[in-house]
Amino acid sequence: MALAAGATALLPDAALAGTGMPSDWQMNLQGPATEVSEYIHWFHNWLNVIIFIISIFVLGLLVYVAWRFNEKANPVPSKTTHHALLEVAWTVIPVLILVVIAIPSFRLLKLQLEIPQADLTVKVTGKQWYWSYEYPQDGGAFGFDSLMLDEKQRAEAISSNKIAAAEAPRLLAVDNEAVVPVGKIVRIQVTGADVIHKFTVPSFGIKIDAIPGRLNETWFKADREGIYYGQCSFICGQNHSYMPIAFRVVSAEKYAAWLADSKKKFANADDATNKVAAAGQ
Repeated sequence: MALAAGATALLPDAALAGTGMPSDWQMNLQGPATEVSEYIHWFHNWLNVIIFIISIFVLGLLVYVAWRFNEKANPVPSKTTHHALLEVAWTVIPVLILVVIAIPSFRLLKLQLEIPQADLTVKVTGKQWYWSYEYPQDGGAFGFDSLMLDEKQRAEAISSNKIAAAEAPRLLAVDNEAVVPVGKIVRIQVTGADVIHKFTVPSFGIKIDAIPGRLNETWFKADREGIYYGQCSFICGQNHSYMPIAFRVVSAEKYAAWLADSKKKFANADDATNKVAAAGQ
């Protein structure tokens, strides 16, 4: 881990991945914004250290064997067919390496799969080709659709100050962002309406299938405010690459205000039908 972190520190900032969204010519994973994502980063770096050590060892062994046991240096090859110590070593050492990898791997799986008591539940439905969000809150449930902004819509949203240019990357900015409060446990229920999609937000460390007729669950707790993008990462049809995911993490006060406005705005809106019809004109 220290070796990987040291190598990362030598890279210029422009070479590192952004947090919440990709950046040009990026290297490494997108910055973590949750406990799960931070663990994924640590595990990724730890595995890279192990892989590096094994690769150097194997390379050194190959070089040594080629030098020590070539025909000129070793004209009379050994007739040895068994070596008990060597056979035990090349069995036990890989097992120990796998154990070293397995222990943090199981801890990560436990952290991902055991959903704690949630402060908020959001149901997400993947559709061809956009996402629908439902907030089954007490005192008035509501839902809305989230579609990618095309270049004209994106330019208009930036020029009208509806969204900052730095927060509206091409092919990721959407018309309606999902909003959640910072520091709260959010349970995400995911399903599909037509074909299999995959709901993925890299900075949250979540990636889960959206399968028609099945409700899958995952969770996250964002530790900082900001906007975090993801995309469908399962080829689901013609416009698979045009169904981004956008979560805006805000303070409790801003979330309460957004919730009150959204209950009025989306409570009775036939959002999907109107937008899909307008898009087809």
